[in-house]
Amino acid sequence: MMARWKKALAAISACALFVTGLSACGSASAGGDAERITLVVWASQEDQANTDSWLQTMEAAFEQQHPEYSITWKNQNVASADAAGIAKQDPTVAADVYTFASDQLGTLLDAGAIGQVSDPTMKQLAKQTKGNATMLQTVTGEDGNVYGVPLAGNTWFMYYRKSKFTEQDITSLDAMLAKGKVSFPLTNSWYLPAFYIGAGGTLFGKDGTDAKSGVQFGGAIGAAVTDYLVDLRNNPNFVNDKNGSGLAGLKSGKVDVVFTGNWDAATVRENLGDDWGVAKLPSFTLNGKQVQMKAFAGSTVYGWNPYTKHPVAADQFAAFLSGTESQRKHYKMRSVIPSDSELASDPAIEKDAVAQAQIDTIAETSVVQPSIAEMNNFWVPCENFGNSIYNKEVTHANSAKLTEQWMASYQSLL
Repeated sequence: MMARWKKALAAISACALFVTGLSACGSASAGGDAERITLVVWASQEDQANTDSWLQTMEAAFEQQHPEYSITWKNQNVASADAAGIAKQDPTVAADVYTFASDQLGTLLDAGAIGQVSDPTMKQLAKQTKGNATMLQTVTGEDGNVYGVPLAGNTWFMYYRKSKFTEQDITSLDAMLAKGKVSFPLTNSWYLPAFYIGAGGTLFGKDGTDAKSGVQFGGAIGAAVTDYLVDLRNNPNFVNDKNGSGLAGLKSGKVDVVFTGNWDAATVRENLGDDWGVAKLPSFTLNGKQVQMKAFAGSTVYGWNPYTKHPVAADQFAAFLSGTESQRKHYKMRSVIPSDSELASDPAIEKDAVAQAQIDTIAETSVVQPSIAEMNNFWVPCENFGNSIYNKEVTHANSAKLTEQWMASYQSLL
């Protein structure tokens, strides 16, 4: 499989100047006619619902930019969440270009179903992720190479009732707990790690790709975080967010703060009216110091299949679909918040408070959600520990012991 990647990459590198329209790369016939190719593309149904949807619009724009190709498009409805599961069954018949969720990168690499980006694409990606190391890490494999280009980010942040808090209050979880009801998904293993990682804990090493490093949420600092969470659970202003109770609480007036993502923005606005606010994650007080909460972040990505018959065009099109202008168009057509750092200052996006909260959270208060296979064994023990805290099985008297037992439970799983 590695030989196939290297062969495809060699072809792409040889065609680095292909965008100038030179026929020396072998894509056009001696007579100068465009090369006839077929590209199978997997995308979400929403992106290709009509002939003038985002995908079809981008395909037409790509054709204009690349007259060296005469392309027959075969678009298929495969959501990003399903791509890896389908592609790994037989990469040889998977799409040439497809969208996938970044937490599936490890699965795709194990299956040999994802191609490494070319040098020109890497230059594009470096510009798009400038100042946002987390977004670049979402498409970085265990080998340190990059596979795919992020189209949109994915993380969670904070919504709140503006009339309850000052601008200073919303920077501190403890300040908000002193003034209002704070709902947090304590028993959800996608959210709970924010406290441990914020305090310096690591999950599969610094960049989330070192399986041997395992889960490091223990020690004195880990015990201190657990103690903080015991106090949080016992705080009368804390509400565990489960099965939509946080959003319902916003509407009824029983909750003033929730932690969720852009997918709930419309519901928050409806429930709070003009009193809604949104911000990146706050800090919390640990051992007398302010510690920044850090959310998991991932991305929706476009990549190319190394089994494609057209590696140069596939790499170019995957990069094009996640390019700056394509992301801008995606936002305008479907309100999908872009991952591109350069678009944070776009006038329309700059005045979108939810978009800014997501962009700021990913850039400033997040870590990459690991995509290696070992991550599959992380979730259940973490959820169980969160339940133990919520059910008051974890106390100050046993917090250090049970935190270490939680860490030990991973040793047989990872």
